Amino acid sequence: MSTAITTGASPPTTARATARTRMSLNAVITGRLAKPMRVLVYGIEGVGKSTFAAGAPKPIFLGAEDGTSELDVARFPEPLSYADALDAFDQLIDEPHEYRTLVIDTLDWLEPLVWQHVCETSRDKLGKPYKSIEDFGFGKGYTAALLAWRELVKRIELLREKRHTHLIMLAHSWIKPFKNPEGEDFDRYEMKLDKRAAALLREQCDAVLFATHETLTYESNGRTKGISSGARVLYTQRRAAWDAKNRYDLPETLPLDWGAFVEAVITRRPDDPARIKARIEAAIASAPEGAVDVDAVKRVTAAAGDNAAELARILNKLSARVSIAAHQTPSQETP
Repeated sequence: MSTAITTGASPPTTARATARTRMSLNAVITGRLAKPMRVLVYGIEGVGKSTFAAGAPKPIFLGAEDGTSELDVARFPEPLSYADALDAFDQLIDEPHEYRTLVIDTLDWLEPLVWQHVCETSRDKLGKPYKSIEDFGFGKGYTAALLAWRELVKRIELLREKRHTHLIMLAHSWIKPFKNPEGEDFDRYEMKLDKRAAALLREQCDAVLFATHETLTYESNGRTKGISSGARVLYTQRRAAWDAKNRYDLPETLPLDWGAFVEAVITRRPDDPARIKARIEAAIASAPEGAVDVDAVKRVTAAAGDNAAELARILNKLSARVSIAAHQTPSQETP
């Protein structure tokens, strides 16, 4: 008598067989997928976040009207409720239009509308709406607000899929203490948003970028001093002082400029080598006499060839030297 050997697996049902057919190896897609971008930019007040977003393809802004009052851009009327914000999304999803980018300016402006919606649609033990997000107790209000944020995320995905629309979310930053499990605690920049909502939106985005003014430090008379180079920059990778990430293999630092950002996304490099070389020449020309060794700069520039990353490093170092020299008086000269 023969003994049947079983594997414990039952034959696939019709539904499972259909699913396996759809997920067959013949249907595998290779290469990069050209999908609309989800970009979150947060940073200090007045650094130029809205101007950055205004450079995106055919943008329309959703947010407080005074945030873009000086920009020549299309904008929805300022929403007065969370429902208004969802209506704006639905208009873009359902109605024909020419806009290719939606800009939320800013998330921390939208958050109180989310909280108001949660309070008005929830009931306490007495059957009355909550007056404040804090009245839920023990952070429960902020957890409930995540449902509203997730509804917004659904709209974002519908807009990307149906209308092939980019999404740029802007937010302000604040400085918060960070509990460091590996050593001393320290302060860092964070999005000016409830931590639960911030985590959800960070996870959703393809790039989370920190925007600030470039600050250079130098030693003078035994003290460390800081000066601003005047440049407005985007940081694309996480540091102790801020959160950032990207899925585009971007350089660590970029100018706060939409064109520079898109070029870096497309080329996977900091900038065009010819343009960086031109900026190096311009920096040499603007340097105070004796501030830089011109011959040495030209030698290392020639040695870098068309290596954009190395050229960018040379330019950053040169710009720092020029900026420091321009701000020093004879009594402050460094050795």
